Amino acid sequence: MSGMVIDGLRWEVRARGSGRPLLLLHGLTGRGAAWGAHGAAFARSFRTIVVDLPGHGRTGFGDDPRRISVERTADDLAAILARLDAVPAHVLGYSLGARIALRLALAHPDAVARLVLESPSAGLPRAGERRARRLGDAALATALERDGIEAFVDAWERQPVFASHAALPPRTAHRIRQTRLRNRPAALAASLRAAGQGAMEPLHARLGAIRAPTLVIAGALDPAGRVRAGVVAAGVPGARLVVLDDAGHTPHEERPLRFRRLALDFLQEDPAA
Repeated sequence: MSGMVIDGLRWEVRARGSGRPLLLLHGLTGRGAAWGAHGAAFARSFRTIVVDLPGHGRTGFGDDPRRISVERTADDLAAILARLDAVPAHVLGYSLGARIALRLALAHPDAVARLVLESPSAGLPRAGERRARRLGDAALATALERDGIEAFVDAWERQPVFASHAALPPRTAHRIRQTRLRNRPAALAASLRAAGQGAMEPLHARLGAIRAPTLVIAGALDPAGRVRAGVVAAGVPGARLVVLDDAGHTPHEERPLRFRRLALDFLQEDPAA
């Protein structure tokens, strides 16, 4: 399986393995293949469903920015799971993927069994923060369209949130960079404008309605992200928060074996896993 059209938008969808479905959602500038060894390892225990999110990889992005919002993307994912007879599915999301996973669990609770949220955010609660973030993301998108993908990735990797990547093995850092460079400028710019924290509906007041057992993973070397993850964990009933002392915004890349063990142990607590 590769292409799937949902409400006029082409999605790249790949499934492998058997057992309880597990949906994997990557972060901004990534693609489904960015899960790499994690995807292969999870497929030994689950039927993994890996997608390229809108504006990334081989998935489309449309002409209307609202079409690839966090909200519409969550609706599309519920439709994909239903079409694959994969409801309910466990859902693991990183950063942008974690925000979409939260929305999916709220808007389509019957589609989600368990949630693993890596470096999540429930959005920005104040209107002024959201406006400032939208303006910042729009400026990034404009620079990407003007200067091209390589200049954008250079600037993206210099952000303080990725400072801990200086300690990554060179092969890992190269793989992440090459994944980012494979993005199409117009598509990624559309995602920046449509699916950023400033564009999404903030979910803080609704977190208490999430029914799915939830594990939140964050890195101690990502101070702002650790706070956002703590807010999510505090708001979701019964959620567990694990903060890895030696990781930043991307625990799955910085401490891959520890991250994978945490996720697998949590997901396999479910007797139906």
